[in-house]
Amino acid sequence: MTLAVIGAGVMGRGIAKLFADAGFPVTLVKLPEVPGFDHPGVTVSDALPPAAPTLTIEAVFEEVDTKRALYAQLEAAYGGATVIASNTSGLPLGELEAELRFPAQFLGLHFFQPAEAFPMIEVVRTEHTGDAAVAIVLDVLARARREPILLERPVVGYVVNRLQHAILHEAYHLIASGIANAETIDRVAKRLLGPRMTVTGLLEQKDLAGIEIHANAQRSIVPTLAHTGVPNPLVQEMVARGDVGIRSGRGFYDWSGRDGAATARDAQARLERLLRFLDDELDEP
Repeated sequence: MTLAVIGAGVMGRGIAKLFADAGFPVTLVKLPEVPGFDHPGVTVSDALPPAAPTLTIEAVFEEVDTKRALYAQLEAAYGGATVIASNTSGLPLGELEAELRFPAQFLGLHFFQPAEAFPMIEVVRTEHTGDAAVAIVLDVLARARREPILLERPVVGYVVNRLQHAILHEAYHLIASGIANAETIDRVAKRLLGPRMTVTGLLEQKDLAGIEIHANAQRSIVPTLAHTGVPNPLVQEMVARGDVGIRSGRGFYDWSGRDGAATARDAQARLERLLRFLDDELDEP
């Protein structure tokens, strides 16, 4: 069983590392402008592998035409002999698969950053995805000791990003309204929401507390939430000003005089330690 990862950006390199570390032969097909990359078990190439990989994971630029052009190239090279999985989280899978000759071999396979660290991966069927393609992907993930989040049909943002954007939309509203600042919201997420959801999730916690209490709270809280239906202007204006985070030196936080890259590396290291702890702590007895 062989894998190819198309696109050697941050996500593509992380995906290649994940499966190479699990023992799969991986070919990472890079774009010319991407710097060199070296990792045991990963063959870096400027061209598609000559033989059809069992699974080809697409992690190229988030643009429909770019992805479709790649799929046409893959089908011309391999016919329907490779499963094509897109890492997109925002583009409609139905639109991406529209010109495929072998749509039964296509699905969504959404990784989270850093791809090599997180234990769960979203697997998203379209109405045309075949059972054989899903079985191959689930087998690959099992061998890599990753847990699938299987969606039987696509929805914009899938599961994780929909939940994340719902809570972020309210967080941006609280900041823009002057109710709480970014530091306060992050502290609540790290010290209260995160630990509680780690242990009891979202829904089990409501069973434990009593759903009638939750239902009563819904009546007063939900009507006041920021159900705007549009992207929050605070974030859109930040991007328009060029305040995009560590790359520009300012985002929700001021990064001037701070080593943002070192902060990101430290965050990933701490995340990996936490995930290892949770693997041990949350294992069924």
